[in-house]
Amino acid sequence: MSKVSIAIPDGFILGAAASAWQTEGWSGKKDGQDSYLDLWYKNNRHVWHNGYGPAKATDFINRYKEDVALMKASGLTHYRTSVNWSRFFTDYERGTVDEEYAAYIDDYLDEMKRNGIEPMLCLEHYELPAFLIEKYDGWSSKKVVELFVLYAEKVFERYDGKVSRWFTFNEPVVVQTRVYLDAIRWPFEQNTAKWMQWNHHKVLATAKVVELFHRKKYNVAGTVGVILNPEVTYARSSAAHDQKAAHLYDLFYNRVFLDPMIKGEYPQELLELLEKHGVHFDYSEAELAVIRNNTVDEVGINLYYPHRVKAPSREWNKDTPFHPAYYYEHFELPGRRMNKSRGWEIYPKIVYDMAMRIKTEYGNISWFVAENGMGIENEGQFRDANSGEIQDDYRIEFVAEHLYWTLKAREDGANCQGYMLWAFTDNVSPMNAFKNRYGLIEIDLDNNRDRRQKKSSHWFKSLSESGVLSLTLDDQEK
Repeated sequence: MSKVSIAIPDGFILGAAASAWQTEGWSGKKDGQDSYLDLWYKNNRHVWHNGYGPAKATDFINRYKEDVALMKASGLTHYRTSVNWSRFFTDYERGTVDEEYAAYIDDYLDEMKRNGIEPMLCLEHYELPAFLIEKYDGWSSKKVVELFVLYAEKVFERYDGKVSRWFTFNEPVVVQTRVYLDAIRWPFEQNTAKWMQWNHHKVLATAKVVELFHRKKYNVAGTVGVILNPEVTYARSSAAHDQKAAHLYDLFYNRVFLDPMIKGEYPQELLELLEKHGVHFDYSEAELAVIRNNTVDEVGINLYYPHRVKAPSREWNKDTPFHPAYYYEHFELPGRRMNKSRGWEIYPKIVYDMAMRIKTEYGNISWFVAENGMGIENEGQFRDANSGEIQDDYRIEFVAEHLYWTLKAREDGANCQGYMLWAFTDNVSPMNAFKNRYGLIEIDLDNNRDRRQKKSSHWFKSLSESGVLSLTLDDQEK
């Protein structure tokens, strides 16, 4: 063991994130304002842990002043959340703003500013309006791309003077991967061509919004980026077959968004493999030009765990549609360190490895860790009997190690602007609901969703105030 200290640079983001649908609740929501997540919950509620979902969530919409005060008490410099597209409009095709919902956003943005917390807003964090799914089949349609740009324009016009850092999507690969590639979430349709069409239209929508933002000069100093969740992928071995598996996993799940959004072009190898397997999606040269000419200004990267793969050990079932798993199998490293609640490996160096990749392969674009955190089941077992406070030393250790590798990467030339936790409070996750707790702040479901600071909240506050990260590394021979 060795004790180390590392300085946190001036201006470095120490923030946290959440989404609208995971925190707001349905208070004040009008008929016809369901999102994709609301629709999934209503149609498939039994798969959500103990029945909890977006209906009440953390009730942020009514308790944002209390929560902003807790953000300040936790030392947050920034807070990232989303605008709920499904609630921002009462008419998605005409762009009619729901003034009640829009005013609520005005109010919480003002509250954050008063408390010295910089807001960062994402336009879509799985909140695709259900109306657009039912009428246009969601992101299958180019019409939805047009309507997203209309939505972005209305949001930019409304909050131009209050927000300078914007993001089109959070984890744009996730919904269609779970629904149309893996068919493990409602409405359970295995359709690889639709998966790729959704990917493309989200890339195109991002490029169009970047073009809109800079053409209209909403905020001269403002930026438009995207929040991606590339899985840092390691091959089981140095053998060529395992290396190929890791390369192709990365191609289908990571580079499908990293390359066009940062470099302006899809990998040619990806397009050729999709063609080889008969996966056709609709795109034009004009659309590719829009993508090429309107890359993002910055990138947020969500990082939780490493992904390990090996070459397939069995022949693919030719009676099933193509899936990228044709080229890989998952691999679990023996002896790996684990978060047993989540089933995820803990390997903090993923942050450094991703940082070096962005530095060498993606022009050292400005980026930050947009999500990183540790979800633990049954956190009540760690409650101090006297104070009632959750003693989440495991979270402090997890955050400290990942932040350490973030700062080391910056020292080694990575253009990394900050580190943001998932999450500020415990909140609802898809299916797992409140099963695994991620927050600096506890949400007490049995007592009116009362808020309590955890030990990690006080630790994060002291970290923010001192500007120095001190931790003990397990790096010595024993």
